[in-house]
Amino acid sequence: MSIVRKNASFRDGKIIYYDTGAGETIILLHGYLESSAVWFDFMPDLAGNFRVLAIDLPGHGASGIFDDQHSMDFMADVVKEVMNKESIEKAMLAGHSMGGYVALAFVEKYPSRLHAYSLFHSHPFADTDQQIKNRKREIKIVESGKKDIIYLVNVTQMFADFNVERFKEKLELHKEIASGIPAKGIIAVLKGMISRPSRIKILEKGEVPLLFIFGKHDNYIPFDEIRDRIKMPPNAEIIVLEKTGHLGFVEEKEKSLAVIMDFYKKQLK
Repeated sequence: MSIVRKNASFRDGKIIYYDTGAGETIILLHGYLESSAVWFDFMPDLAGNFRVLAIDLPGHGASGIFDDQHSMDFMADVVKEVMNKESIEKAMLAGHSMGGYVALAFVEKYPSRLHAYSLFHSHPFADTDQQIKNRKREIKIVESGKKDIIYLVNVTQMFADFNVERFKEKLELHKEIASGIPAKGIIAVLKGMISRPSRIKILEKGEVPLLFIFGKHDNYIPFDEIRDRIKMPPNAEIIVLEKTGHLGFVEEKEKSLAVIMDFYKKQLK
């Protein structure tokens, strides 16, 4: 099944997204230093049961850079614009890492447009003081013309240590994707992540059914710590991928596909 590249005009720029399959819609939102290309091996399997869209978020992939800061709320508006253009009334969002922050912003702003959502190696909390310091340090590194330092370290750490060699080709693909992201795009989302608020109350309110997917060996999202800080609503499900770091859709692709499809089908009954 072919994946069709499309575009939507948004403000003074363009948003690029990819479309395949038919039926109820799943919208895939990539993370920091990624693009829709990270989903291309994942989309065809989902497309056997659903329509699947993957959006290049602002400043990433082939989408434009709109400002010196891309907030999570701004990117949620981008998602809504794509849905409107495609006449999609309701969908399920699956957000990886930063894409999960965007999904939560969407849940807060437009809950009636969702059947469900998934936080895929993500969480609802604002940055800690230390995380803000780290992001500001990354901004300075990127501004100095050394963005390669950022992605070479970050991309490798996305994989569980024991998966780095096993998924060597995927690791190189992710490095290639990250290397193509312009410095201004990187800085804009770093500023956006620094400024994002906690959305723990939105999650715990449980207005929209939630699928939480964690990796047991995630170097960025410590499962036990995150779980203990959240009062899960009754309509939330938690899945822990036992052989995964921060990239379950790569490291445990088949299990990730199964849990997403099963969860979404339940919400549509």
